[in-house]
Amino acid sequence: MKIAVLGTGMAGRTLAARLFALGHEVTIGTRDPAETMGRTEPDRMGNPPFSVWAATHTQVRLATFSEAAAYSELVINATNGSETLQALELAGADNLAGKVLIDISNPLDVSRGFPPTLFVKDTDSLGEQVQRAFPEARVVKTLNTLTAHLMVNPTTLESESSVFVSGNDADAKATVTRLLESFGHTDVIDLGDITTARGTEMLIPVWLRLMAALGTPMFNYKIVR
Repeated sequence: MKIAVLGTGMAGRTLAARLFALGHEVTIGTRDPAETMGRTEPDRMGNPPFSVWAATHTQVRLATFSEAAAYSELVINATNGSETLQALELAGADNLAGKVLIDISNPLDVSRGFPPTLFVKDTDSLGEQVQRAFPEARVVKTLNTLTAHLMVNPTTLESESSVFVSGNDADAKATVTRLLESFGHTDVIDLGDITTARGTEMLIPVWLRLMAALGTPMFNYKIVR
């Protein structure tokens, strides 16, 4: 499958590498490819500049948001939550129309330091905002409740854990579920329509405090029936 991953941060890089390893044709989208490749400093999380990663992943193409979305059959939004709507606008509504759009972003507001707050919650979600802004896209919220490595390598943990999908389109959720299963996820829970993204986004404050308490992001939720 031709897949666009929008965002060059650690989540985007991790998803792109795993998707390519699984045989997909992957394009990473960014605002300005030349500027992205020209960075020499670590990113805000201390990760090496994108060019270092790209040097060892030469078969993953880098393009503008618009070019990546236009070329793809499926789009993954792995941008920072505060930049998500603007990035998708640059990707282009026409390039997203009819396509499955996986949204893994979270509405984190880090302006007041750690722990961050949510800039949308309770009666709305970032997933819903994406769906409203791009009504012809088939938005599925998923993978926003665990760290990047576990998104695509859940068997790193010693026991099975759970991931969630939210979206209005049943066929889109089925497509996403198959993709999640190809990563190794065995417990994919369909929460319902896109409004249920409020629940998974509001799990993030709990996740952040667990990370601080455990001293590691290498954990996940498990729903025990």
